Amino acid sequence: MTQRIIDILSSPQDLQHLSNDELEIVACEIREEIVSVTAKTGGHVASSLGAVEIIVALHSLFNSPTDRIVFDVGHQAYAHKILTGRLQEFDTLRTYGGISGFTKPEESPHDVHPSGHASDSLSVALGLAKARDLRGSDENIVAVIGDAALAGGMAFEALNHIGHEQSRMIIVLNDNEMSISRNVGALMRHFGYMRASDQYRQTRDSLQEMLTRRGRVGKQLVSLGRNVRGSMKQLVIPRTMIFEQLGIMCTAPIDGHNIAALREIFEKVMHTDGPILVHVVTRKGTGYEHAERSPEVFHGVGPYDIATGAVIKQAAKAPTYTKVFSDALMAEAAADQDIVAITAAMKDGTGLAGFAEAHPDRFVDVGIAEGHAVGMAAGLALGGKKPVVAIYSTFMQRAVDQLIIDNALSDLPVVFCLDRAGLVGDDGPTHHGVFDLVYARMIPNMRVIAPSNEAELVHALHTALVKPGPFVVRYPRGEATGVALPEVPEVLKTGKGKVVRKGKDVALLAFGRMVAPAREAAELLGEQGIGARVVDMRWVKPLDREAIRATAGMKLVATVEEGVVNGGAGQGVLEEMARLGIQVPTVVLGIPDRFVSQGSMEVLLAELGLDGKGIAEAVKKRL
Repeated sequence: MTQRIIDILSSPQDLQHLSNDELEIVACEIREEIVSVTAKTGGHVASSLGAVEIIVALHSLFNSPTDRIVFDVGHQAYAHKILTGRLQEFDTLRTYGGISGFTKPEESPHDVHPSGHASDSLSVALGLAKARDLRGSDENIVAVIGDAALAGGMAFEALNHIGHEQSRMIIVLNDNEMSISRNVGALMRHFGYMRASDQYRQTRDSLQEMLTRRGRVGKQLVSLGRNVRGSMKQLVIPRTMIFEQLGIMCTAPIDGHNIAALREIFEKVMHTDGPILVHVVTRKGTGYEHAERSPEVFHGVGPYDIATGAVIKQAAKAPTYTKVFSDALMAEAAADQDIVAITAAMKDGTGLAGFAEAHPDRFVDVGIAEGHAVGMAAGLALGGKKPVVAIYSTFMQRAVDQLIIDNALSDLPVVFCLDRAGLVGDDGPTHHGVFDLVYARMIPNMRVIAPSNEAELVHALHTALVKPGPFVVRYPRGEATGVALPEVPEVLKTGKGKVVRKGKDVALLAFGRMVAPAREAAELLGEQGIGARVVDMRWVKPLDREAIRATAGMKLVATVEEGVVNGGAGQGVLEEMARLGIQVPTVVLGIPDRFVSQGSMEVLLAELGLDGKGIAEAVKKRL
């Protein structure tokens, strides 16, 4: 077997000794490695394949980790991991105990920060540049950000400040015209204009020369801007001026799959005073035809067949929670013309693709802008509509202020459907949706429902749509339980759960997906003579006071939730028990006060003691 170049690289600095042709070979080898590994582990294939040449070119010139390369979202950084000493363990990608699918400082000093959410790289990079300036050192700071992430509000705020600070830093704009769903917005059109204007410099210079020869009037036109170059850009192609008007120099678009061109431009900008944006045009999935053809599918994909690109799926016993939500919302929207669906660059991931096709005038994808999505929902509600905002739990964290001020304060009828609530498995700590019970529970006027199965999800969505005020409905990732779906959804009684198993010794008050393992635990406890009552609490806010009052006189009360215990549903139960004067030993089971790694759901639940066996053992220990 022929030895690969990447097998003999000991550090990214070794790339500095290779020719451009050899670096092209390295890029091909990296692509083969990414496809080979992700076919088994799954992962963010298309975005990482699209960024290979950018990463090879950067590491061939910059001295990481002294020079700091900050990745936005980190799922485009597989090539970076391979080149920074993790090739031998790359086949453990996204597995329990293996390497993360995102940048992770605990893994390597080359990983600057644990990126997993979009639009934060520019802020982090500016902070690093400011710290460097204060220290008086001279390392380079490079931020790699996608065009969709650049449309996020945090990135806009950072751009404004970067232009003000004028700290020396490089922004590599990876412009691939794609986020998870197709990019939307005026900024995306702006990049389209930039791609179409590669020759604007020649046009600018010839027009400048012509106007100068025209005498006083022509010279006045030339001096309209702050300087000749700026004025000609504004006069010829004003749409290219957004960055330079902020005080950030901007290059013409270059081919992001041409290593020689990338290295040439990076060498030119390495020592430029002040901030500069290098506009790089790439194509997601480059080098693997199936990912090129279906970048949405290969954005985040499970194991797949390399030859056909077909995703390898186990036979499903039940639809996913996302599919159940999608179908239920479609049924509700058919009966109620006021329902409007909103998402933030997650049309497919949140199950809204069908809604968008059926009701294009009532569907809104705001792009990577969760705060704006939630704020817009408030306006729709004020205008008499019934907004349904579908966003992953982990990303709704970015819009907590809008939940509070724009929606809950006015008690508006907006339904927030939090997909991927709880543990999400292989994507790890940046994507586990384990905080929503805390931030939703703390908000006045907010009602929170955690369905335990797909039938309960249908009832919960219907309840949230017919009752006044704001609601959070949270449900997990993946396959549902297989129960029959209701033909006609019910309106759930506010703050009322249901007993799903009787018992007199222990009360297991379970929330959401944890009802099933609580029932398993009750069976195990029953085999040992311990009678365990299991209550599907349904409501996180308001809590079922009657179910809590009924625990008086029991030997133990255990709460079980798939969220952090600090400030979560279990602590809410303890608070209610204190109000009611119930003095019974308690145990609160959930996510402990630490970040949870990536891994399969079975492994993670067992590690955290949230499977049936773990819950039963915790109860016995406390007894």
